[in-house]
Amino acid sequence: MARPSTEPTVSTAPTGSREPTDPARVRRRWSHAATAALGMVVCLATAPAGHAAESARGAAAGAARPGLAPAASWTSRDAAAYWTSERMAAAAPGRDDTPGGSASASGTAAAATAAEPAKPAAEPGKPAAEPGKPAAPAAQVPNIAQHFDGVPSVGVLFSVDGDARTHHCTASVVHSPHRNLILTAGHCNPGSHAAFVPQYRSGATTQPYGVWAIEESFAYDDRGTTGDKADLDFAFATVAPAEDGRSLEEVTGGNLLTPTPGYTNDVTVIGYPNVRNDPADRAVRCAARTARLTGTRELRMDCGGFYGGTSGSPWLTDLDDETGTGRVIGVIGGLNGGGPKGPHNDRTSYSPYFGGKILSLYSRAVRS
Repeated sequence: MARPSTEPTVSTAPTGSREPTDPARVRRRWSHAATAALGMVVCLATAPAGHAAESARGAAAGAARPGLAPAASWTSRDAAAYWTSERMAAAAPGRDDTPGGSASASGTAAAATAAEPAKPAAEPGKPAAEPGKPAAPAAQVPNIAQHFDGVPSVGVLFSVDGDARTHHCTASVVHSPHRNLILTAGHCNPGSHAAFVPQYRSGATTQPYGVWAIEESFAYDDRGTTGDKADLDFAFATVAPAEDGRSLEEVTGGNLLTPTPGYTNDVTVIGYPNVRNDPADRAVRCAARTARLTGTRELRMDCGGFYGGTSGSPWLTDLDDETGTGRVIGVIGGLNGGGPKGPHNDRTSYSPYFGGKILSLYSRAVRS
């Protein structure tokens, strides 16, 4: 059977901006090794890219809530002004971060209602945790994600569509020529008036690296979470600059997009379970070894604690503890949205294999 078309979709959304740590240190790191490696990536990405043809920008939805700027003019200043600590804390928790959950087929976030049960249905592969319970029982799982303070290059997505939503997926900063690119799972399309919050701190009056408005997203039309479509479950998005003109990567640093070097890799996976799945509302990380997911062209890794909200979490090699960046060779996503069905689904996560398709999509995103 012929494969479906693989033209990437370009849609509009929003982002925000804010404080740096030490931009000079970030610039020094990327002015050397990253520049050379990026050249290799772009060279690979420009191989047959007929499937990455130009496509029209999607029209952004208009403002539907008080305090929102028009979607067409949404800036990082607008995102930071709207997504205050109070709004982040009061946002209705999303049901989950996969198609068939709180996201529609078009990728627009559905409204979470006040009548939702306290214990929602979990993301396929990412079930809800019991409130107040640890991410995974230590006696049953040898490898368990640990809560930590996070890194600047990894954060959460906030979206507004009808009703405010809490963070519903994880995303990471990817090194790019314009220094404005993030990577997440393909089923995590942010919708209108979306924001990226690097190294998110629950309850913080001011986020340490700001709130950044998402402008455009890039994903394949035929991405999905079943069959061959699951191999395309990744997406990029560009973010608007900060109010003072700084780029996201200048503030946070960025991970180097790297073709998956094989099925067996030692990785560090960093993500943000949403508060309904993990009441601590903090970043988690886990060091694990990957393997091939039987019968597919995807990766798997075993580590407990990756509940709903962690779709889009980067799989990093060569993680530098000083800069909090490394090489990203995968993201939680793919089959079933990133994990098996059934009980204890948080203990195994999947990732699409990064090859020519993601490199072509990256090439398209950096030319925008």
